[in-house]
Amino acid sequence: MEPAVKESVKRIPLLKTKAGPRDGDSWTTRLKEEYTSLITYVENNKASDAHWFQLESNPQGTRWYGTCWTYYKNEKYEFEINFDIPVTYPQAPPEVALPELEGKTVKMYRGGKICMTTHFFPLWARNVPYFGISHVLALGLGPWLSIEVPAMVEEGFLKPKSASEAAAQAA
Repeated sequence: MEPAVKESVKRIPLLKTKAGPRDGDSWTTRLKEEYTSLITYVENNKASDAHWFQLESNPQGTRWYGTCWTYYKNEKYEFEINFDIPVTYPQAPPEVALPELEGKTVKMYRGGKICMTTHFFPLWARNVPYFGISHVLALGLGPWLSIEVPAMVEEGFLKPKSASEAAAQAA
């Protein structure tokens, strides 16, 4: 693992329970670990002025949704985020979707699912069951946003919300 990745992982609590949505009480235990890890990750981000997402789930913890954002050239880019926990979780990681970006980059699949197969999925596979949702965000979605949003902006496929809202109001 690269030093920057190791540093990110050190600040996120690892999980212990190897359970998915079909595993009854074990899933409840895993879900508690997921929430604890997420809360710690958010608190650490806020403490270092690096908060970049809001996330919540359905009561079963199988469907997650919220928003994420990044900054590029002093402009904020904010997106809806959603993902489902796969039935094979934690063997398989969730596939994170940013539906409004579908078709704006080649590093995305149908439904706005971001491409994490090359870099993140092998890392996940080596760290089952210790990685969880926080790790998907920190080591999958975060790096994807930092690379793809600037590329989409420079290619003209993406405008900051403030610019698009101003254009809509002027029309």
